[in-house]
Amino acid sequence: MKHLFFFLLFAVYLQTAFSQTVEITGKVTTMLDVENIHVINKTAQVFTTTNAFGNFKISVKLNDTLQFTSIQHKLKEVVVDASIIIDKELEVHLEELTYALDEVVVGRMLTGDLLIDASRIEGEPITAKKLGIPSYQGKLKTQSERKLNEATTGGGFIPLFPIINAITGRTKQLKNQIKLERKDDLLYDIRIKLEPLLFSDETLPENVRTDFFYFCSEDEYFIVRCKGKSDLEILEFLKEKLEQYKSNLKK
Repeated sequence: MKHLFFFLLFAVYLQTAFSQTVEITGKVTTMLDVENIHVINKTAQVFTTTNAFGNFKISVKLNDTLQFTSIQHKLKEVVVDASIIIDKELEVHLEELTYALDEVVVGRMLTGDLLIDASRIEGEPITAKKLGIPSYQGKLKTQSERKLNEATTGGGFIPLFPIINAITGRTKQLKNQIKLERKDDLLYDIRIKLEPLLFSDETLPENVRTDFFYFCSEDEYFIVRCKGKSDLEILEFLKEKLEQYKSNLKK
């Protein structure tokens, strides 16, 4: 009878203990980032998030359901049992969430031979715009153009960055850099397109031709005479500069 009394007393104690809310500490393990994973007590309607090490604290009672969720992991639920209440500890491993897509073949299958695959290309190339994917359709800015845009724009009642960059001369420096880059691009295009034609009936050693083209670009009228002009007009300018360059070489 005495043993039965102590057994009933112990059972009442356990029931009372398990019916109370306790705070447990937990740890989430995963192959991915363990920070900011949501830990939700669905039964008590309370939640928390994991820290940078995957650790968390949350209040629970026996038979509460804990839900672990993030956009990178598969959802997992754990029912709080007696061992969790007694130990006041919980470790949960989450699996990576992968999205399986149906296999899609766009265009022809490739053989791996570049020449054969290139010869089989038909029609216009597929672009993001044709596929209905939102994307920037304008002209891509160079690195210097992006830096200039950052240096001359700013928010707030008084935009400080444009003012500071103007005072320090950074804006002017970036503008000059863009002019030089555009001049180099124009010179490169002219040389690729017209160098064989220019020297088909003119002579100039190959080891000084690069220097000659830079000599042309340093002319104050280079942009005016070459930008947006026909090949014949540009060729006429190059021949004029070639005579000057040869004369300088003789001197």
